[in-house]
Amino acid sequence: MRIILDHNTPAPLRYSLRGHQVETAYERGWAELTNGDLLAASERAGFELMITTDQ
Repeated sequence: MRIILDHNTPAPLRYSLRGHQVETAYERGWAELTNGDLLAASERAGFELMITTDQ
């Protein structure tokens, strides 16, 4: 499964998600995108799950 971690999600969480392809918004160059835009970009890029710590 392809997973994207939102800006505020601790990057070390990726180590608990072994067996999945995990990237961060920062790594993708999406650090400035707001949540709606980030979700849309993630869907277009083929990510199946976005993890965020936002409410």
